[in-house]
Amino acid sequence: MTNKIIINADDFGLTESCTKAIAAAFSENLISSTTACANGEYIKEAYLIAKDNGFSDKVGVHLNVTEGTPLTENIKSDPFFCKDGKFHGRINRLAKPDKSSLDNLREELFAQISRLKEIGFPISHADSHHHIHTDMFFIDTIAALLKEFGIKKIRLHRNMGKIKFYKVLGKKLYNRKLKKLGFITTDKMGSIEDIKYNPSIIKNSLCEIMVHPDYNRAGDLIDRIDFDENFGVGEKLSDINSLTGGLEKISYNEI
Repeated sequence: MTNKIIINADDFGLTESCTKAIAAAFSENLISSTTACANGEYIKEAYLIAKDNGFSDKVGVHLNVTEGTPLTENIKSDPFFCKDGKFHGRINRLAKPDKSSLDNLREELFAQISRLKEIGFPISHADSHHHIHTDMFFIDTIAALLKEFGIKKIRLHRNMGKIKFYKVLGKKLYNRKLKKLGFITTDKMGSIEDIKYNPSIIKNSLCEIMVHPDYNRAGDLIDRIDFDENFGVGEKLSDINSLTGGLEKISYNEI
């Protein structure tokens, strides 16, 4: 596995633009896996695109409690997650949620995974929008739910590139816990920027590189890092091939 790499595109089904960009990235062999947002505006179309283009078996679940409208009702009135019936995206990760909020979390994520399965996605692995699955207060709830659905593979807490010293221990403890819980993971996880910081790291271990394909104003396929006046800001996704040094791209199904 040290000569292989996983390039995972987040946000499949979230919007029409990023969904079509992910399909294009698959066709150009720039990515090898993706994860889908069950509450995304384009999720049903995303399944048809994945099926028609032969990558539906390479799609995992992108757990989302930070953007858009929930699928379940109880969480909509829970201020820990929502305001005016929508996810507010300002989860306080230093605050321990009460049992009611954890129950609402479980109910919502159960509905999200169920919806993907009902649409037809087999779900190869799991990660999350804005990394909410790495919240230490959420992990027991999420781990139990993934096991209930037979999802055995999950994204690590980012452990590549520049990491502030006070975050290193927490990330190590979290990643160690995933393995103790029996999940299958890569050895490292990071972004394109992390490869630039330490190019050699991807040759010494199995890494997952997280990307967010989309289009900029010029119509270029990019790894989106931000938006400016509704147009994507980021570097061309085609750069991923030179940065990964020709390593063979594999999906989560292959680990």
